Amino acid sequence: MLLKLENPKVFSDIIGIISELVSEVKLRVDMNGMSIIAIDPANVALVSFKLPASSFSALEAGSEVLGVSLDSLKNVLRRSSSGSSLVMKSEDNMLDIEIHDKITRKFSLALIEIESEDKQMPSLEFKSKVEMSSSDFLDSVEDCKIVADACTFSVKEGKFIVEAKGLNSAKNEFSGDEVKIEGQDSKSRYSLEYLQKFTKGSKISDKVKVNFSEDYPLKLEFINDSAELVFVLAPRVETED
Repeated sequence: MLLKLENPKVFSDIIGIISELVSEVKLRVDMNGMSIIAIDPANVALVSFKLPASSFSALEAGSEVLGVSLDSLKNVLRRSSSGSSLVMKSEDNMLDIEIHDKITRKFSLALIEIESEDKQMPSLEFKSKVEMSSSDFLDSVEDCKIVADACTFSVKEGKFIVEAKGLNSAKNEFSGDEVKIEGQDSKSRYSLEYLQKFTKGSKISDKVKVNFSEDYPLKLEFINDSAELVFVLAPRVETED
């Protein structure tokens, strides 16, 4: 396997985000590109990442599955900078990484055996679909985190509402002029601990697609021209205070 990325920043950002959910992943590489699907240890969240073949300036691969420690990979990728290029090769149970800049840095990471079953993106259908600014979505989550550990997403009367209630409360309302809303009215509640990690996808795209239904898993999609980062989160089904 040989891969070359001319601008590894997006890849580095995504690996950093995924590493907050899982510590080890199966990195899949074939002639279509690179992908990861993983579930966090609590079985609450799933993350999917795709980097298509068009994102690489060079791609030579059959169909390979590489077991990788994300902390190790993340630390190496952080050594790249704007203007760097990245070359990755797999050979003899090692992942060799070269960062080309003013100098050439070379790293070798041991591949690891991962016993978990292969994961797939679940088939989900949503009543409510909202497309909005990822920075506005991030701000809404941060507002809610001030007052509670979970928040409610709802579509009602043509508005998208992000709301949290504890002893105190926070509420952000978006009209159809500010966000794109499709589908029916619905409402569901989700963990803010996970949402705070997911909103770092705003580094990848200035837009986010928010998909949910009544007491149903949430799907967040951060997509740009060169990468796709998707999260699925189980609902927090409980009586609100």
